Amino acid sequence: MENLYSAVICDALDSMGYRHQALTTHFYNFTGLPRITGRCKTTLWVDMYHEDENPYELELQAVDSCRQGDILICAAGGSVRSGIWGELLTTAAMNSGCEGVIVHGCIRDIEKMRAMNFPVFATGKSPYDSQNRQRVVDIDVNVEIDNVVCKPGDIVYGDEDGIVVIPQEIEEEVIKNASEKVNAENISRDAIKAGMKATEAYQKYGIL
Repeated sequence: MENLYSAVICDALDSMGYRHQALTTHFYNFTGLPRITGRCKTTLWVDMYHEDENPYELELQAVDSCRQGDILICAAGGSVRSGIWGELLTTAAMNSGCEGVIVHGCIRDIEKMRAMNFPVFATGKSPYDSQNRQRVVDIDVNVEIDNVVCKPGDIVYGDEDGIVVIPQEIEEEVIKNASEKVNAENISRDAIKAGMKATEAYQKYGIL
């Protein structure tokens, strides 16, 4: 997928009738790495307002069970109650082979994570610890962000344009169609650079 990007993946999904696979909330690449890609490893978070006897149990279990190529998805409903991801979880995740994290919520320890060269996409930041504020209630289950279902094992791809989820059952066809469109776009772009009008290029190649 090295030559692909979120927009062309969405185009391929659109052509197959999957028109709602991109997250609509804006995610920031807080550690400065512009791309994130891998397979969804899901966690479901909730806000809480009482003392938790074992606050980190499931989030640590999720991190320790990551495999090479996983992207940890933290479905926290966009909560700003605490920073649920930080330096120590990043260190553990990297040791488990995790390739990055997508947090629908807040993170902390940003400067330290940036130095670790670990892709972190999130919707906000907060210095508060998650203890007694938020917790993981389930792992390795289907989660939903912006009406997009993220299933364990689905491919997730993010860049500066946005984040898109490719259902595992159609991933081969999506990647094939997206790659073909990239090649067609290159041909059309070269023709326009050579002087062809945009209208003529679209009529000839059917690419915009």
